[in-house]
Amino acid sequence: MKHPEQYRGRQVVVLGLARSGVQVAKTLHRHGAIVTVNDKKDRDQCPEASELEALGISVLCGGHPDELIHQGIELVVKNPGIPYNAPPVVKALELGIGVVTEVEVAYHLCAAPMIGITGSNGKTTTTTWIGSMLQTAGLHPIVAGNIGTPLCEAAEEARGDNWMVAELSSFQLKGTQQFRPAIGVLLNVAETHLDYHGSMEDYISSKAKLFENQTEEDTAVINWDDPACRELVPYIKARLFPFSMTERLATEGVYIDPPYLPHETGSQLRTIVYKSSEGTVIDIIRVDEIGLPGRFNAENALAAIAACLAAGASPEQLNEPLRAFRGVEHRLEYVATKEGVTYYNNSKATNSKATTMAIEALTEQIVLIAGGLDRGSDYLELVPAFRDKVKAVVALGETKEKMARIAKLAGLPDAFLVDTGESAAEMLRTATRKAASLAEPGDIVLLSPACASWDMFASYEERGRIFKEAVHTL
Repeated sequence: MKHPEQYRGRQVVVLGLARSGVQVAKTLHRHGAIVTVNDKKDRDQCPEASELEALGISVLCGGHPDELIHQGIELVVKNPGIPYNAPPVVKALELGIGVVTEVEVAYHLCAAPMIGITGSNGKTTTTTWIGSMLQTAGLHPIVAGNIGTPLCEAAEEARGDNWMVAELSSFQLKGTQQFRPAIGVLLNVAETHLDYHGSMEDYISSKAKLFENQTEEDTAVINWDDPACRELVPYIKARLFPFSMTERLATEGVYIDPPYLPHETGSQLRTIVYKSSEGTVIDIIRVDEIGLPGRFNAENALAAIAACLAAGASPEQLNEPLRAFRGVEHRLEYVATKEGVTYYNNSKATNSKATTMAIEALTEQIVLIAGGLDRGSDYLELVPAFRDKVKAVVALGETKEKMARIAKLAGLPDAFLVDTGESAAEMLRTATRKAASLAEPGDIVLLSPACASWDMFASYEERGRIFKEAVHTL
């Protein structure tokens, strides 16, 4: 099916009534499509249904009727979280019907060039940072996607003089066909979401769809230090714009000088520099002047700088927003200092690498609150970080026993396991109180679960908010 000029009169099924599903249904309806929205939840759990029906959109709740997908359907737009083995998706693919996510529809509607940002960790921080820098540079960004505003909603508002800055998950990218961002940014690749993708190969190939349709007129910003990112280089047709923490790049790119060395101890002054295609090296900012702490935030800054330079910002326009940026909620977010103990909320850390990066970003000893949904990982990656920086672990959720094992392997005291409570919220409050009791003045209490939240909470945001409330009531 062509987009969007031939939506009128065409039958489209939207699977999933979440925020993006509601918005894409409205958008397709405005463009003349005959839209049916389907959600397996019961009608009383779908408050959005009445709003769509009032617009003349058909809504089916409570399961997937056999007749939902048929030869007359020309496009299925699915919520990114719906798996590909869901019956209506399987049937659509068997019938040769295109199955896409909202990203594909938004791309065809958007008048502005797009910057797509993906990666296992750092997406939201980098996306927000890019928006801030482009705004300072006068390049009129619209920040949307997985970060908040549905892409379809933002795409309809975009003009040719805007930049659409979109945070994109592997789930969203897997469901794209012709999507072609003017600038694609791949931050890193870590083992995560294997319960959805089934293998790292599928996960990486989904991320790589960011570059699949790019041409030499586009730009691919990649992490030169990440082996999985570099392995994609032979398949990328776009102009390469690498960034590196550990190497003075030989070609155009952004890097840190002097580079970070493996197992480096101590600290020294470092500068983020841009090397132009002509070989000119321009200083942008000292690393210690960046508004966010931690080595991994320096890496996010490199990626954001590369994207903004590719979009037309000048190096001198980037210094101030790099200094001023203070981060995003639930991402190494300062909460409070009480009785000499500092509390950080890093609830967005839903895999081992994210938690490792948070631990390494902090210089003080840490009492760590960790654990959550069990996706099958062994978490062995956490052992070195636990050994070097963590003094005690408070564990909860499905993976609490695994976290206790990692603490033991790291030579720490037995982890405190939180396994009783009237509710998930009360268990997190108990964990916070226990962590506070284990901390001494000068220590940090860090919520950085290394796991998704869905075994106990509706979202990582809910988990983070409850932690912050628990801290403020200590």
